[in-house]
Amino acid sequence: MYDLDLLLDAALRAAARAAEIVSASGTQQRQITHKGAIDLVTDTDIRSQAAIIETLQAADRTIPVLAEEGLTTDAPARWIVDPLDGTTNFAHGYPVYSISIAFESDRSLLLGVVLDPLRNEAFVARRGKGAWLNHHPIHVSAEANLDHTLLATGFPYDIRTNQETNLPQFSHLARRCRGIRRGGSAALDLAYVAAGRLDGYWEAKLHPWDIAAGVLLVTEAGGTVTDYNGDSGYFFNGKVIASNGSIHSTLITELASIV
Repeated sequence: MYDLDLLLDAALRAAARAAEIVSASGTQQRQITHKGAIDLVTDTDIRSQAAIIETLQAADRTIPVLAEEGLTTDAPARWIVDPLDGTTNFAHGYPVYSISIAFESDRSLLLGVVLDPLRNEAFVARRGKGAWLNHHPIHVSAEANLDHTLLATGFPYDIRTNQETNLPQFSHLARRCRGIRRGGSAALDLAYVAAGRLDGYWEAKLHPWDIAAGVLLVTEAGGTVTDYNGDSGYFFNGKVIASNGSIHSTLITELASIV
């Protein structure tokens, strides 16, 4: 029904256009507003999203967009967009953020693009075709021993007011693995699992735009993505575990042991 070659080209062009906006804004004064106590949005988020949507709709105006900054849809076919994943990092000049674009049809992720504008790294996945970093195939790691793994996680924006903070899980797994990184961009964390730079990643209270492209990257690179129960409900409950597959059941067990 859809020309995926055409749509992937549109997604790559949209991400590249957004990257130009983000990069050009990097040294400028940032206009920041607050969606929550520590949940930020900048003028760059808004301009990046507008450029992405314009580019995607130029390719096919019939496909609606679900995006972080105020666009919602549950249509059977849709784009899922995060115009600047890692806004807090960007607002502080901390160099870890990305642009994430995915295409979904009938609840199946078909295309995913995560672009790191600072490192010029484009992570791309297409269902059934694999995953690539700058045109080179990528695969998850082969590490099967949790003691030897490098993991990543994140913390929710309501950490100041909600008892579900992820801090107990972080403390527990920090004693079980080689190291934990908290990068601040879920899309990049997932891309790094796909590329074998990380062995696993978990986080709660995520939205579809945070993870859609990254989920496809991980699965197409040979990894596993589930919610905390080992099911596929992460788009609905916001709880994600992504791994190389070899340590997946262990991660589920370790997280479940923290109450």
